[in-house]
Amino acid sequence: MIDIFGMELKELETVFVELGLKKFRAKQVFQWLYQKSVFDFAAMHNLSKNDIEILQANCTILPHEIVILREQNSSDGMTSKLLLGMPGGDSVETVLMHHDYGYSVCVSSQVGCDMHCAFCASGLKGAVRNLTKAEIVAQVYLFNERLREANAMVSRVVVMGSGEPMLNFENVVGALDFLHDEAVSHMSYRNMTISTCGIIPGIKRLQAEAKPINLAISLHAVRNELRTALMPINKGYNFVDVIAAAEAYSEAGGRQVTYEYILLKDKNDSVQDAELLSNFLRYKHATVNLIPANPVPEQGFERPGKRTIERFLQTLQKQRINATVRKEMGKDIDAACGQLRAKFAKEQEQKR
Repeated sequence: MIDIFGMELKELETVFVELGLKKFRAKQVFQWLYQKSVFDFAAMHNLSKNDIEILQANCTILPHEIVILREQNSSDGMTSKLLLGMPGGDSVETVLMHHDYGYSVCVSSQVGCDMHCAFCASGLKGAVRNLTKAEIVAQVYLFNERLREANAMVSRVVVMGSGEPMLNFENVVGALDFLHDEAVSHMSYRNMTISTCGIIPGIKRLQAEAKPINLAISLHAVRNELRTALMPINKGYNFVDVIAAAEAYSEAGGRQVTYEYILLKDKNDSVQDAELLSNFLRYKHATVNLIPANPVPEQGFERPGKRTIERFLQTLQKQRINATVRKEMGKDIDAACGQLRAKFAKEQEQKR
């Protein structure tokens, strides 16, 4: 069986001709997939019965094959998280967020993660494999299918779910290029963000692409020993060098870099930490996104109190650092990376 999801139109045309179908049928199916978010051949009403039978016998469409293992929706109706069962048996998470400007999806780039950040549930059991371009795009289109009745589509994508995107560079950028295609989602590169924990060669490769994709850096500490303890990648790519690479990316493309900083109680949330962060980011084309920690029971980290968070923010702002506290979405549905997958895996183990 040939899975046609994620194929370029010309490639799809070749497949259709080889199956004995008319070439123009490929464009019709392409439109059903990406303009109408329909993933069942039988529901593609301008195809003949014979064409549908040929396609059903020879082809699959990835979103139609994915199983929803678990779904959680926030109490305010603004966030939905899906645990997706891929045809091969792996599972990944994806999150839809409803903002006043539209819908954004946080996609995963790998099954699991090998970065082993101390505060993150994604890497509890390491990385299994890279996701394909089609698997990344499918995370967006599963939500597009749900939004179809509201005549809406996802307009923003952040590659900030499970996995390190820069270690799956070709498939991540390939997925974003595909979503950017006018015949697919026609999504602006400026509405796309790639988040990395600091893989400098990946940042340089992204700079060479010369596309206005937003870059986010998972920083989380600017004391060397602490960042290494929280993020072992700091041993290979020190945060000072990461900031320098990010600044070069910003200067080359004119896009401000976002530094993600998760606030962990009594770990990295002091006034001194805020002042030190200010020192490293002063005069940089940067904004800081402060993230009060979503507690991960397996890791033993806690969220700081509101006064501590406000004090940290004010310290940055006094130093003229552009900073905000991330609007919390999905705290009640295990929305932090890897939490739902880890919980599901634990439940499955207990049933054995």
